[in-house]
Amino acid sequence: MSLSLRGPDARRWRISVIDGPNMPNLGRRDKGIYGPIKSLDDLQTLVRAFGDEIGVAVECFASNHEGAILDFIHGSAETTDAYIINPAGLTTYGEATRHALVDTGRPYVEVHFANTARHFRSVSGDAEPPRSKFTFSATGVVMGLRQYSYLGALLALSLGLDDAAFLGEGHDV
Repeated sequence: MSLSLRGPDARRWRISVIDGPNMPNLGRRDKGIYGPIKSLDDLQTLVRAFGDEIGVAVECFASNHEGAILDFIHGSAETTDAYIINPAGLTTYGEATRHALVDTGRPYVEVHFANTARHFRSVSGDAEPPRSKFTFSATGVVMGLRQYSYLGALLALSLGLDDAAFLGEGHDV
C-alpha cells in the first residue's frame, strides 16, 4: 500500500535521518517524554517503513559523537537529497554539525520527540529556555510529537521536495 499524496510519478527522494547524542539510549529514556518506543532500532525501522510507504529511500545514522555525525554528513552530501536531524545532545551547542548541514546545500528539518521550548524550560527553570543552534537555518522544525515528529518531517520534506517552488530558485536537488 502506498500513500497517494505524492503521486505515482514522484521522484524517489533520498533522505538521511540523523540522531545525535543520547538518542542511541532511546528505549531507556523517560517514557513521559519519549513514549513507549523500545529502541533506536525500532524508531529507525518505523521511519524506513514509512519512507517505503511514501516512496522515499531513508538512510538512518546515529551516534553519540559529533565527529562521527560530521563524517556522516560530509560523506553523504553528494548522495542524499535532504536531511532530518534530531540533534538531541547537540541541540544547544552543535555549531559544527549545523555548519556541516548548511554547507551541503541540502534542506534539513530539525526534529525532536519533545517540545523543546517546554522541556528545556521545565528542566532549567529559566524564564528563557536555551535555544537550538539548528532552528534558525533549518528548512523546518517538527517537535513534540514523539516518534511521529520523524514521520511528519519525512512526509512534509518529501512533499516539499516534490514542489519545485518550495525551496525557491537556485536550489537544485
